[in-house]
Amino acid sequence: MSRLPAAERREQLLDRAADLFSTRGYARATTAELAKAAGVTEPIIYRHFKSKRDLYVALVERTGRETLALWEADLGGATDPADRLRRLLGDNPMVSTKGKAPYRVFLQSISEVDDEEIQRAVADHIANLHGFVTREIEAAQKSRQVTDKFSAEVIAWMLLHLGMGYGVMSALQIPGHGRDADGTHVRDVLERVLVRQR
Repeated sequence: MSRLPAAERREQLLDRAADLFSTRGYARATTAELAKAAGVTEPIIYRHFKSKRDLYVALVERTGRETLALWEADLGGATDPADRLRRLLGDNPMVSTKGKAPYRVFLQSISEVDDEEIQRAVADHIANLHGFVTREIEAAQKSRQVTDKFSAEVIAWMLLHLGMGYGVMSALQIPGHGRDADGTHVRDVLERVLVRQR
């Protein structure tokens, strides 16, 4: 067992938890299994997290922060609001290599929704993503590049609903989802419907 600085150990435990929870499930996975996967003893886990639930909540919170950081990085350098929105439409963290495991864990929250702490973390996560997408749509509407027939808030909800659904279909490995026989992708349709053509 190598000795890592506390912040690095915490991140390592979250990484191993994402892998373990995504394959075994939050309810079935044990802290003993997590300790083994991380190459530490169980007391080390409890130095960083009060409980398995505390670790799960921290993972949901980190996933949200990482998604926002990914979006900020991917939108970097794009000043045109329509271009920013186009990039965002193609940037679903649920299907990215790095985001698959944490978002599979996130989806397990549906069976933990009666736990107030987990529900709060999930609600905060979604509120932060919704706020980000809403601001991008507002900017595109202000520049008259996206329809203002509907509020930015409701369009943002629509995009999150579609993105989550797409992510679930990907996680379920549904063949052919998201494209028609001609190769048109749902992202292409969204872009054509939302972003005004010049």
